[in-house]
Amino acid sequence: MRAAVFAEPGPASAVLEIAERGLPLAAAGEVRVRIVLSAVNPTDTGTRAGRGVPDGVAPPRVPNQDGAGVVDALGEGVGDLEPGDRVWVWDAGYGRANGTAQEYVVLPRHQVVRMNDDVAFEVGAALGIPALTAHRCLTVAADGPARLAPGALAGRTVLVAGGAGAVGNAAIQLAKWAGATVLTTVSSKEKAVLATAAGADAVIDYREEDVAARIRELSTTGPHLIVEVNTENLDLDLDVIAPSGNIAIYVGGKITVPSFKAMLKNASLDFVLTYTTRPEEKAHAVAAVAEAVNAGAFRVGEEYGLPIIRFPLDRVAEAHEAVENHVVGKVVIDVTAPY
Repeated sequence: MRAAVFAEPGPASAVLEIAERGLPLAAAGEVRVRIVLSAVNPTDTGTRAGRGVPDGVAPPRVPNQDGAGVVDALGEGVGDLEPGDRVWVWDAGYGRANGTAQEYVVLPRHQVVRMNDDVAFEVGAALGIPALTAHRCLTVAADGPARLAPGALAGRTVLVAGGAGAVGNAAIQLAKWAGATVLTTVSSKEKAVLATAAGADAVIDYREEDVAARIRELSTTGPHLIVEVNTENLDLDLDVIAPSGNIAIYVGGKITVPSFKAMLKNASLDFVLTYTTRPEEKAHAVAAVAEAVNAGAFRVGEEYGLPIIRFPLDRVAEAHEAVENHVVGKVVIDVTAPY
């Protein structure tokens, strides 16, 4: 089978190459998936560059955590899937050398999620890190639901920073599915169109508008939950957050917390990394995202706020470079034909 491999960390064009590898076998409790689409996330490019999330696995490695495809073979004891089932996978390359940028990948059963036959592979590939991160950000508050479902966030206002990004798009769609009122910030008119398409109730261009004033116009309480992509926004977040509200930060960086301002609001601040969430938290996220997807509440493409940017497997380095250059949309790699 064909696989993208890097033997050492470094620039994408210098270290990524296509190699022929043997077909992996599914052991007991495992599933072999034929990957149709492999997705590229910022943490994937970070791992390839040698600055990613440490997981104790040294190169050579096949990159990329997320993907979608079809079940190809079942290991002993796996009885609730069938060959040909459409599935999405998560954390494929975390703690193991083989990610989704290859024709076949073998994973434990719980990391292979069935999706309805009418769900596009593009949707499945876009889940994983972005959607599971968004779910945790929306449920991390102490008084929040452990698992999203229709109505779980009814009566709450959510502020999503960066609504045109992959996590931002997922947070908007999942929060709307769960019944929240969703506000979001973007940096351009083009991104405002995407965030609106994702379903946000109000979109604020922070380069053109007074964000705090606009939020106060839109919400009498302020947001109860803030999904934050930029640690520099913390002052603003604490200005507008509702009393006892929660801010979930899912990016790295050093921050200085204006603690008295946070105390006045009795606000809480949480940090989220989907790779290292507790098993029960990850299980809730996977189940909720799967439910939303199969209900048609999570979609992708420009018409739903997340353009799909495609590359063939031979151009895997260009796919990684596109993510590193902050392309707007979801980068996916065509690995094998859908059928």
